[in-house]
Amino acid sequence: MLNKKLIVFIVVLLFFVPLKLLFAQDGDATTNQTQDGTAQTPTSPTSLTNPLGTDSPEIVIANVINTIFGIVGSLALLMFVYGGLIWMTSSGNKESVDKGKNIIKWAAIGLVIIFSSYALVRFLITGVGAV
Repeated sequence: MLNKKLIVFIVVLLFFVPLKLLFAQDGDATTNQTQDGTAQTPTSPTSLTNPLGTDSPEIVIANVINTIFGIVGSLALLMFVYGGLIWMTSSGNKESVDKGKNIIKWAAIGLVIIFSSYALVRFLITGVGAV
């Protein structure tokens, strides 16, 4: 029961911390930058700046995809560590050794799939011209 709560906490932490960093803004929201780099003051105190930093949907989608790949890569790393921990603490128990080996094997297969899909998506995003 404790292990499931710890895993849920880690997964939630991995999902929400990068999202917080993705949508982070500078501390000074009193001026906006125009496209030529000059500062522009807002017309009213209630005007909002764009938290995404761009109006291009291609760049927003590319940022979301890169964030998702970062999270999935981090999860694969955690699975390698977990599989190694299970294997190292097996004390020679055949079932625990096999469980640790299987976790590492499937994490490696998942990492190959992640890298392949990242390369494909990166190729498609570059072809569209978003990055």
